[in-house]
Amino acid sequence: MLAYIVRRLLLIIPTLFGIMVINFVIIQAAPGGPVEQLIAQIEGTAVAATARVGGGGGGEVQAPRAAGGGDGTARYRGAQGLPPDFIEEIEKLYGFDKPAHERFFQMLRQYITFEFGNSYYRDETVINLILEKMPVSVSIGLWTTLLTYLISIPLGIRKAVRDGSRFDTWTSAVVIAGNAIPSFLFAILLIVLFAGGSFFDWFPLRGLVSDNWEELSWPQKILDYFWHLTLPLIALMIGAFAGLTMLTKNSFLEEINKQYVMTARAKGLTERRVLYGHVFRNGMLIVIAGFPSAFIGILFTGAMLIEIIFSLDGLGLLGFNAALTRDYPVMFGTLYIFGLLGLVMHLITDLTYVLIDPRIDFETREV
Repeated sequence: MLAYIVRRLLLIIPTLFGIMVINFVIIQAAPGGPVEQLIAQIEGTAVAATARVGGGGGGEVQAPRAAGGGDGTARYRGAQGLPPDFIEEIEKLYGFDKPAHERFFQMLRQYITFEFGNSYYRDETVINLILEKMPVSVSIGLWTTLLTYLISIPLGIRKAVRDGSRFDTWTSAVVIAGNAIPSFLFAILLIVLFAGGSFFDWFPLRGLVSDNWEELSWPQKILDYFWHLTLPLIALMIGAFAGLTMLTKNSFLEEINKQYVMTARAKGLTERRVLYGHVFRNGMLIVIAGFPSAFIGILFTGAMLIEIIFSLDGLGLLGFNAALTRDYPVMFGTLYIFGLLGLVMHLITDLTYVLIDPRIDFETREV
């Protein structure tokens, strides 16, 4: 097992490097970088930040060269009329006075020691911003994962036991509908219905706590916290519980039809003893082992749109705003941390399999 863990940890290095390379190339090629953003603010127009001007090809917008021809103002839309030395100062400010490959490897050298630099537009380090927003996203991801498991596992077991019954049919229809509706679309529906849209005004539309949260007593703070979380959690759970419910059902169905279950029944054991004394451990293997990955999936993918819709100041909203403003340190810093965390969680998932079922041996498995 130790050899397998070492191999997986070593594999994280080239995998994370590949993730950073691909995203660096894509983001660098996108129009409207930080230089254009600052020029747009100086010129007082957002148009300058929407396209980059190049020497031809790639669908880039062409602009007439400023007087002098060879200065840096011709490289950026909206920079005409600005002094070339001023443009050079902006490029130096953001590190764009160096070639792309130099900037990339300098970034990696810093990231090895978890030095992510400062945000372009906030007087904060990237790591402090991430730590500041982390509690909101962790709250959403953790509660969604726990509630999803608490609902999906009993429902999936009952569906497996009553396979083919009317209960199984009707619940399958609900599960399929929940799986078909995107969480962000369901979130909008919840806002229209219950957050003062067109019908009821029962829940808050934005934020994780009320403005007067500090003045509330501890019981009131807890109630206020869950009052704000109700709609976001429901929106996230509607899609998450569907897949887990069917996974639980299919896993239990496979175990119920095995020979050892028939033998246990032939010995006169009660159905409850057979189900929870023999089937449960084997049937729950794949479900429980997937908990770390499920949490990370909810935390860093589905929760992003929910944070934006409900104005929850978490990591998803931080990344969204960073992408809009081309705040590269925040974009690459969060990408590096999330990529590293995701790869580690995959390893933890494999180790969880071994803890639940010691019969699994990864020593002979190829990475």
